[in-house]
Amino acid sequence: MIITSCGNSEEIAKNIAKKLRVKYSPLTIAAFPDGDLYLKYNTDLKGQKVVIVQSFQPHPDMSLFDVLFAAEAAKDLGAKKVILVAPYLSYMRQDKRFNPGECISSKVMAKLLNNSIDKLITVDPHIHRYKSLKDIFTIQTTKLTANSLIADYIKEHFKNEVIIGPDAESFQWAEDIAKRIKVSATVLKKTRFSSRHVEVRMNNPIEIKGKNVVIVDDVISTGHTVAEAAKQAKKMGAKEISTIAVHGLFVENGIDKLKKAGVSKIITTNTIEHPSNKIDITPLLIEELKKE
Repeated sequence: MIITSCGNSEEIAKNIAKKLRVKYSPLTIAAFPDGDLYLKYNTDLKGQKVVIVQSFQPHPDMSLFDVLFAAEAAKDLGAKKVILVAPYLSYMRQDKRFNPGECISSKVMAKLLNNSIDKLITVDPHIHRYKSLKDIFTIQTTKLTANSLIADYIKEHFKNEVIIGPDAESFQWAEDIAKRIKVSATVLKKTRFSSRHVEVRMNNPIEIKGKNVVIVDDVISTGHTVAEAAKQAKKMGAKEISTIAVHGLFVENGIDKLKKAGVSKIITTNTIEHPSNKIDITPLLIEELKKE
């Protein structure tokens, strides 16, 4: 087995290789003078299982493109199997045609990967309208979840807490994590007027006053949804408000937005490299790759 990366998730890739006692060989990725991609492996791949470790953030377009080139090159160089480990898999959020003429980008992304790799391993992909990854992938897929790691982190670092899912989509994470640590959980109902204008109110109210509120979500992108949830919790007398996300994108000044809304602690896993990373998902990936 050979572990490599296209530039994102290099630390995770190196840690996986070290723990599995296999070779880590970085790719050489550059550009020709006209801008065309140049990609080169620096080790013999013949007969090897090649594991490409690459989160699709930052630069999701280029990340996908790099992975496709790397996968096709590996097969052409004699690799017997190509596995993509994508701690964060982008393009999953456009899972329907919301407006006439739109591209359903999740299906396009899946079609491209189906043609280039043999197996996909990812962490908490944004599955909402799909029942599973099998709805769009024909290759072997493994969907891991960081819920146990997040639950352990909350149990160790918080007291007198309640768990909130900022919208219906996030409640699957919030509810599962709350059950693991035996605390109360609720979900907030989101009304989205645009990609940046969201209003939130609580369904099935629980006692918030004097509690340490932990808002749990799979993805924090612009931060609007979590910020609105934080404002609601603050109005209801929360003692302290924190947020934990599997994937932290924090675009459009997302961190500032959360702090202004009263969020004192912002915590993420390391599926996307960011200063907020406090929870390491590498052990999940190592356990899965041990099966190969």
